[in-house]
Amino acid sequence: MSDVTIRPMTAADAPAVLSIYQAGMDGGNASFEHTAPAWAAFDASKLPEHRYVAVGEHGTVLGWVAISAVSARPVYAGVVEHSVYVDPAARGRGIGRALLDALIESTEKAGIWTIQSGVFPENAASLALHRAAGFRTVGVRERVGRHLAQGNRWRDVVFIERRSPFID
Repeated sequence: MSDVTIRPMTAADAPAVLSIYQAGMDGGNASFEHTAPAWAAFDASKLPEHRYVAVGEHGTVLGWVAISAVSARPVYAGVVEHSVYVDPAARGRGIGRALLDALIESTEKAGIWTIQSGVFPENAASLALHRAAGFRTVGVRERVGRHLAQGNRWRDVVFIERRSPFID
């Protein structure tokens, strides 16, 4: 990973970020969504201080991570939902882990105590990555949504979370 840098995401990264997002959706096991949003919608839905990209030695964006608030209620101010995506051509190089590590560091500094997400059970690589980064499985939400891009079939989602060991 010496040829990869993790840095804050900027608007200039939009084309690459959205392309990687779309590639994940096209794989069928990354999201219920089937089309990446326009940058304005993506930008508005993610907390700006906790977005990172992994950049290769020639400036190519190889992956990204970002979070969204789960609620506007003050009691949940320290709980966020995250997404992490790696370009299919760059998988298996530790990029997802480096992105999660950067996210965990920044969220803990900001007082965020729980990072959560939902992962399709078929996405074994993502589940293994998250386990290695300290996430645990909370449970399985059975038939929680219909996946329109896959013939409107019901999908289960493994609900995962990482609770900070440093924030009481």
